[in-house]
Order: sequence, then C-alpha cells, then structure tokens
Amino acid sequence: MAVTPLAALHRKLFDETDGVKFSKLKDRLLTKHGAGERLAVLSILICYAKEGQLLHWRAFLMTDIVQLAEAHEHAAFFVWALEQPELAYRAVDGMLKSIGKEAYAPLVALAESGATRLEVRAKAIKSLAVFSRQPFDAGLPHDPGHWKAEQLRLDAVLAWQRDGCPDGAGHAAPATHAALDEPRTPLEKAAAKLEKKLAARRRKEQDLAQPSNWLVIASAADMATIAQHWALPEHYRRFLACHSPLRVFIDSQQYFQGLHLYGAADLVKAQHGYAWNPVTQESIAGWPDQYLVIADAGADPYCLDLGAVANGDAPVYHAQHGMGTWRFERHADGFIDFLNEIATAA
Repeated sequence: MAVTPLAALHRKLFDETDGVKFSKLKDRLLTKHGAGERLAVLSILICYAKEGQLLHWRAFLMTDIVQLAEAHEHAAFFVWALEQPELAYRAVDGMLKSIGKEAYAPLVALAESGATRLEVRAKAIKSLAVFSRQPFDAGLPHDPGHWKAEQLRLDAVLAWQRDGCPDGAGHAAPATHAALDEPRTPLEKAAAKLEKKLAARRRKEQDLAQPSNWLVIASAADMATIAQHWALPEHYRRFLACHSPLRVFIDSQQYFQGLHLYGAADLVKAQHGYAWNPVTQESIAGWPDQYLVIADAGADPYCLDLGAVANGDAPVYHAQHGMGTWRFERHADGFIDFLNEIATAA
C-alpha cells in the first residue's frame, strides 16, 4: 500500500533529531496540509506534543496547535497540557479557545497557585483579561513573561470570580485630536499622514492594555512640566499637545535600528544620557544647551535646535553616539519637514 505524502511527513517528523531540520519539516506539514487536512495535521502535532523526542519542540508546537484548533476541539488535550510545566504557558489560550468560559475556574486556580511558574500565572491572568475584556492587564507589558510578581492583580481576578465572572467593556482607545481626520495646516497634514501609517500597523497588532503607535492628546500635566523646562517652537509644542506620540516606533531601513519618536510623557526623561545625568543630577558636559532630543534611532539622537527658532519652527540636527564627541549635522530644515520624512518612512 502506497504511503501518502502526509503519512511520510508524519514519519519523518517523529524520526528527526535535528531541530533545524525538524522546523523545516513542520513548516512543510503546515504549508502543504494545514488547510486541506487540518484535523489530521492537528492530530499529528498533538501526538508530538505528548510523545515527541525533541522536548523543546513539544512546547513550541503548542502555538501551532492553538492556531489550528477551533472552538470545542481537543479540550481534553488542553486540560492535560495545562498540567505539564513545559506546555502550560501556551496551553492557556488553547483552554479558552476550546471550552471558553468553562476555562475560567481552572485558569484562576492556575494564576493563584504559588507552585506554578510566574510566567504561567501571568499568562493565565493576561489571557483571562483579553477573553473577558476585564482590565487585569491595564498598563502592563504586552508579554506577560515580563510581568513581576507584584503585578499579578490576583485580588481583582478573585473579586471578578466571586462576582460571577462578568464580561467587561475592554480597554478604551486613547483619545486623539479631530485634526487627524480633517487636517488643514501643514503640521496637521504631516501628523495625519503619519497617523494613517500607524493605524495600518495597529490593525495588524494592537494591545489596548498597553497601546502603541498612537498620536494622542497629551495631558495638561505633561505639557505643564515641559513648559517648565523649555520654550518650544510653536509647531512642535502644538504637535506634542494634540498629537503626542504614544510608544511610536518606526521600523524602517531609513533609520538605524528603527526610530523612537518621543511623546509629551517621555520628553523630559528622554534627555537622560544626552543632556542630563540622572545619577549625578547634573548637566552632561559637551552637550549643546540649545539641543532638545525629540527622537532617537539606535540611540543616535535627533534634536531640535531651540536656539534657531523662526516662524514657529526649528531645524533638526542628527548625530551618531559613541564617537567620543558629538558631531551634529543638519538633518531637516524644520520639525514639519522631519515629521513628513518620518511619515513617508513609516
């Protein structure tokens, strides 16, 4: 009897002892058979997660298993996997996908268990927050593997459980200025152009518990703090007030290691290591007093020259770090030009 291509891949996968070759076989399995023979592929991956000889791949395959599985499928496997230390982290989402709200009780118990690894407890709380639209993850890192023990909001989770595990309202999107939808001035048009690019990125991936790549209305407190430190050019001041970057990172070949564009909440701290030493609480010698760092690409600063303000704008200068002394070069004639450059690169 002829061996089918799927059966041949199945055998090769279980016989392979090289991790790199295993990865290629797994990718071939998913690409060639994942859609047309989903249940068979899912069965193969689950079998390997239970019995496969490459132990690290047993854990890695859980991501593919969760993605392939549909609602109400393989609940028994995910219940089993939740009890396996090496599989539990990725099994959390499988539990929720397979049995929905019936997974709440075991996941709360997992989060409460002091015998469970911190990252698994954090993952249980994060996934419960996402599934139930409750704010257990508000303001915490997107990756629960980076949470600290004191950030586990167990009291809130247990109170929610006692209340019957109601659905929440989810996280509200950050407040944005109306000018992003109806831009009129050159500044507003540049900001709207950037916002269009950022919105496309947000549609691909966004966690409103820790929103990123937004242009938001700055808080009055942040703007007041900035006013105590600097007299900003009007265009840049208005940009921060109305379209303040919130964790904006431009991943582009144009900028070395990507570009961080600072917002009103970050601007004071962003000067640390350039103009200000936060340890000694002193200005750093060699830094030009009139240069305000507004962005960096791999720690290479982009600065507004506050000593050359004209018509509400100021030129932008750039320098490379680690050169011994700062050597600034004029990068853009004004902030609006710089903003248009960023929007084009985004």
